[in-house]
Amino acid sequence: MGGHDIRPELDVPADGTEPKNSSLGRQGSPADHPAQPIEHTDSDVVDAAASLDEESKQTVLEQLGGLTGLVSSTLPVVVFVPVNSRFGLAVGIWSALAIALGVLVWRLWRHNPIQPAISGFFGVGICAFIAYRTGDAKGYFLFGIYTSLLYGAVFLVSIVARWPLVGVAWGYLNGKGTQWRGHRRSVHSYDIATFAWALVFGARYLVQSELYDADQTGWLAVARIGMGWPLTGIALLVTVWAVRRADRALDEESESTADQARKS
Repeated sequence: MGGHDIRPELDVPADGTEPKNSSLGRQGSPADHPAQPIEHTDSDVVDAAASLDEESKQTVLEQLGGLTGLVSSTLPVVVFVPVNSRFGLAVGIWSALAIALGVLVWRLWRHNPIQPAISGFFGVGICAFIAYRTGDAKGYFLFGIYTSLLYGAVFLVSIVARWPLVGVAWGYLNGKGTQWRGHRRSVHSYDIATFAWALVFGARYLVQSELYDADQTGWLAVARIGMGWPLTGIALLVTVWAVRRADRALDEESESTADQARKS
């Protein structure tokens, strides 16, 4: 090539360091352009919190079987009492079991959560067995009466022991453990929610046990339905209020502690 050097000229310093006008030098290294931090606005945090809150509400409702699950749980009782009065105890028992099994199959076919239906089926089975063993239709309600007494007593004892069950359950579910026990406002909130559940179970026991002793099987069915999911819904509303109040108190305390730490 006539002795001409066709390579591009580089401004190479005499000391052999990297040329200043090279393409690499012009683009710069990754260190010259540090990654910019991702900024999260307040609206992003609010939207995320709202999404988690909505998800938790859906989870609670699903665990109860949804609105259809709450309603269908009363169907065995609705069928048992009139069928027993018209055709006898044996037919009434088998009718209640058939309805409970039908609810389970229906939820399977609809691909709905089946845990509430399974629990309901076994509950109906226990009630039917007691009615069969006692030979009396009112025996169908005996299991629910005494489980209400047991649950009410457990909830009350947990309040007296300063371990309200609502707080224990929620601390386990949200991963905060027993942190709430160090905050008086949180403990007070969980006491209220736990007492609400104790009232529900205690009222069920007192009313239904009186009707049982009075041989009022028809009114037992009415009380079983009227004091079932409607009272459960009220107790859940109180629980949601208490959980939010307790969590807000813990968050405020955490923010206060963090502010004091920054100031010091």
